[in-house]
Amino acid sequence: MSSPRIISKLPQVGTTIFSVIGDLAARHPSINLSQGAPSFPCDPALIRVTHEAMLAGENQYAPMTGLPELREQLAAKIAASYGHTYDVGEEITITASASEALFCAITALVHPGDEVIMFEPAFDSYRPMIQLQGATPVVIALKAPDFTIPWDEVAARITPRTRMIVLNTPHNPTGTIWQAADQERLARLVRGTDIIILSDEVYEHVVFDGALHQSVIRYPELIERSVAVFSFGKTFHVTGWRVGYCVAPRPLMEEIRKVHQFAMFAADTPMQYGFAHLLQQPAHYQGLAAFYQQKRDLLVSALAESRFTLLPSAGSFFMLASYERVSDEADSLFVQRLIRDHGVATIPVSAFYHDGTDQRVIRLSFSKDDDTLLAGAERLCGV
Repeated sequence: MSSPRIISKLPQVGTTIFSVIGDLAARHPSINLSQGAPSFPCDPALIRVTHEAMLAGENQYAPMTGLPELREQLAAKIAASYGHTYDVGEEITITASASEALFCAITALVHPGDEVIMFEPAFDSYRPMIQLQGATPVVIALKAPDFTIPWDEVAARITPRTRMIVLNTPHNPTGTIWQAADQERLARLVRGTDIIILSDEVYEHVVFDGALHQSVIRYPELIERSVAVFSFGKTFHVTGWRVGYCVAPRPLMEEIRKVHQFAMFAADTPMQYGFAHLLQQPAHYQGLAAFYQQKRDLLVSALAESRFTLLPSAGSFFMLASYERVSDEADSLFVQRLIRDHGVATIPVSAFYHDGTDQRVIRLSFSKDDDTLLAGAERLCGV
């Protein structure tokens, strides 16, 4: 017998540093400052309402587009937050996680031979999603310490083959946010083109120091060409409940739904009832910025006497720390030593660059209970 010949669609994808960190942390019990998963409970009402839906028999397929009451709540929330009303029936789709929404948007709207502009460091799924379509990722590198968008380079990299630009604000892993000037510059660059904007906004409510989340939905000129993606898991502290959603004008959403109905068909039903209930009380998400800002500030204060140089975090669950005063090791080796020798798990920022760009910076997550943050900081102060 002979095995079938395998031709990989993702030949460059192997075991990632995330798996290495997870395996190493399992062998050396560590304080987890690596993962953007909260270590504190969600609102009990979310579990109660979801459980009630299960007990009431709401355990079968939801409509492909999502529960109508959930989409209605989202339309009202988006209108109140960003000033634009999406059509509940045609322009809002509930997906099985924000990742599925990203995948469906890229699969539906990007074709072989297209080019997709993306910025690195980046969430590690963007690039393979683009490559699976036979398209070319056009990577623009952001540089420490400020990671600002080099708009002149973006303009120079746009070609007749550019089909999509992928953006992420607030940004994972850097904690930076887009400013109004960034969205305005983007609008000018894509004016008169067929370029689609895919905006990953899963940390939309985690913006600090009184700043405004600059969603593409705030900009009428961008709305007509944009798909915006959001996460219930990030908003309601349940990252293991894989439910997200996306919004887009009807012509774009029609294509996205064609992929979604065959990729997943429908997101988990009882969870949708729970989210619809909590969305009726805006305080649940309106208080997130202050909640996470307190955690950011606690970690900053606790690391004040360390040898790490902390980079400002304007949003998301994350902050970056330079270790140049500690070591000249590669960041992938440094984080492994932190686990083995100090019992703290972090993530090397080089893992978010396809070419492993190493700026001696690691990512810390502060989506943890206060005791975990303080314990992790104490160990880092001993480095």
